[in-house]
Amino acid sequence: MNELQFQSALKEYGIELDDSQLNQFNLYYETLVEWNNKMNLTAITDQKEVYLKHFFDSISAAFYYDFASKPLSICDVGAGAGFPSIPLKIVFPHLKITIVDSLKKRITFLNHLAEQLELNDVAFYHDRAETFAKNKLFRESFDVVIARAVARTSVLSELCIPLVKVDGSFIMMKGPNIDEELQTGKLAIKTLGGELLDNSRFNLPIEDSERHIVHVEKVRISPKKYPRKPGTPNKEPIE
Repeated sequence: MNELQFQSALKEYGIELDDSQLNQFNLYYETLVEWNNKMNLTAITDQKEVYLKHFFDSISAAFYYDFASKPLSICDVGAGAGFPSIPLKIVFPHLKITIVDSLKKRITFLNHLAEQLELNDVAFYHDRAETFAKNKLFRESFDVVIARAVARTSVLSELCIPLVKVDGSFIMMKGPNIDEELQTGKLAIKTLGGELLDNSRFNLPIEDSERHIVHVEKVRISPKKYPRKPGTPNKEPIE
């Protein structure tokens, strides 16, 4: 997907980018490739692939959730090189973004990237999601918590739902064949105070690969015992 195709494909979903935003995406790509030579941020470095599988794919959450109409506080758990929240921030500058990631080098990259792109209202935390969600400053404080291909639903729910305000949203960005995973993850969603609202399916342009945007509403306060200590959700998922 070249820059023109990227712009055109987003326009089909009602998202129009100005020159400044297009320049930010170009600078994002250049910075990503430059830093990827020093540290392993992504296996995808071809420009057309980055625009399709990182930039467009990240923004696809906005096809099924309204990020545009009001200020929102967003927490991105395990964002890696900034996906999906930094592309969303470029498109919707009013968003207040918090990223938590367990690798210090990624946080160093994100701080540099935010400076290069002149982003405001972004904060980056080097922490385990389990620990971060226990912090009273952040627990149940976000309008939206989002995660892209970080872990299976049962694990991800425990890491993310405690961070969501009651009446807020937890959004999972997933690949194909997730019906069984969602079925297995229902108990975790319910236990953590969530309710599965929607599972929207679409195909990524050009390569036609299947994607899912899963929307969970936070309907109750999460039990204080969750998330459990680091590593436990993955070893002993709520299933």
